[in-house]
Amino acid sequence: MKAVLFDLDGTLFDTAPDFVVVLNELRQQEQLPPLADNTIREVVSNGARAMVRLGFGVDEGQTGFDQLRERLLDLYLAHLAKHTVPFPGIEKLLNQLAEYGIAWGVVTNKPSAYTIPLLQAFAHLPTPGAVICPDDVTNRKPDPEPILLACSRIGCEPSEAIYVGDHVRDIQAGRAAGMPTVACSYGYVDSGDDPENWNADHLIHDASEIWPLIQQHYLNKP
Repeated sequence: MKAVLFDLDGTLFDTAPDFVVVLNELRQQEQLPPLADNTIREVVSNGARAMVRLGFGVDEGQTGFDQLRERLLDLYLAHLAKHTVPFPGIEKLLNQLAEYGIAWGVVTNKPSAYTIPLLQAFAHLPTPGAVICPDDVTNRKPDPEPILLACSRIGCEPSEAIYVGDHVRDIQAGRAAGMPTVACSYGYVDSGDDPENWNADHLIHDASEIWPLIQQHYLNKP
């Protein structure tokens, strides 16, 4: 075990509170009532396009979609990391990995314009060995390319790492890269979806379960 790679939104950080604020602020600007927090949380992992579809009932290619998406992203950039926090157990986990000399990294479909400032807001955490965003690669998850690039930058084989994510595409990408995968039920799982059906190697319900899992299955240490 040389590295643990994470999805960002819904796995490493709880970014939904900021998206709830900005999507409802945009709806208010359009004279629409606010949506429930949980309704928004379910689609955060699917990105800004999904939130525009949810918030305004328009799809990509329809009139007004691109403008709403740009306004949403502008609001989000201005509101970045105001309410976002690491999920409970993540900060302790990253410190434990550092103590064992295990690298960690981020592989996300979130563009670097938002990912990098977000990570910089948590500069007190151990430094990641790799941060891979869609603008770093040709193919984004569920393609394995970004995960393989992260392994290359860290200096490990895929079999020497695990990938942790809260969406089926995360598990598909990790499996395609040839590494063990961990599905997170605590993340932004779509209504009606079931992480047990993603064919991950492991399923966890809390981030505090990750370190014991690593110790039991990948370190062979008590």
